[in-house]
Amino acid sequence: MLIQTLAQLGVPPLELGTPQQARAGRLAGGQPSEHVHEVRDLDAGGVPARLYRPSAAHDLGLLVYFHGGGWVIGDLESHDTVCRALANRSGHAVLSVDYRLAPEHPFPAALGDSIQATRWAHANAAELGCDANRIAVGGDSAGANLAAVVAQIAPIPLCHQMLIYPVTDCRRVSPSYSENATGYFLTAAGMEWFVDHYLSGGQGSPEDPRVSPLLADDATLRATPPALVITAEFDPLRDEGEQYAARLADLGVPTTHVRFSGMIHAFFSMPEMIDDAKVAHAVAAEALKTAFSK
Repeated sequence: MLIQTLAQLGVPPLELGTPQQARAGRLAGGQPSEHVHEVRDLDAGGVPARLYRPSAAHDLGLLVYFHGGGWVIGDLESHDTVCRALANRSGHAVLSVDYRLAPEHPFPAALGDSIQATRWAHANAAELGCDANRIAVGGDSAGANLAAVVAQIAPIPLCHQMLIYPVTDCRRVSPSYSENATGYFLTAAGMEWFVDHYLSGGQGSPEDPRVSPLLADDATLRATPPALVITAEFDPLRDEGEQYAARLADLGVPTTHVRFSGMIHAFFSMPEMIDDAKVAHAVAAEALKTAFSK
């Protein structure tokens, strides 16, 4: 039903338009989805961010969250619903990061902003009412790519990584790319468009582990924090996310992988339309609770 509704809207494919047109066509609107104890915008060391605190406690764990959107679209507003849900359901704080977007700011700008915001969160945890020893990174799609790379670089001690249908291999060669190339919201052509814009500055390549975290060496992966990886059955990114989860597990990183059967890319951001999004939020929130309880 959702796919049919999207088709009836007649929105042209991403790859046929400009980044500016894509952003204009996906502006979030309306009232906040649910109340959170405290929500405030702030400057995370030069990077715009938004803090969500579900209570007045001063020892909360903190999830540093990077939004999806192919490194080209998305912002604090597009993922406000997700961040509110994760804060309320986990009982811990979320810092949503408004990193710079391509092609105006190609790789490695978004990664640099993500690292900077993560470092800032650690240095300023007390002022945020959070525990500097309980910080996690997470995100969806391109945001999960950034989270995975930040977890590999480890600019601060991290206790968890939340990867929602992550981009882990920008070579785009897995079977799910051909199986789910068209008809399921995110297309193979759309991913090519995203990656081309992200790498348009000529400073990275699909073979660079900072772009394709699946290509990192064993020692780097082995040192990353416990992970939750969520994938969707009808998603071009399905296989690379599952390959990443398998590599982490094989290397001894405590890893939980959940595939949501029947789901498409971006379902995590659609709780008003898809019940499985609410289930996925609950799974992610419980994983956060567990990570922050240790």
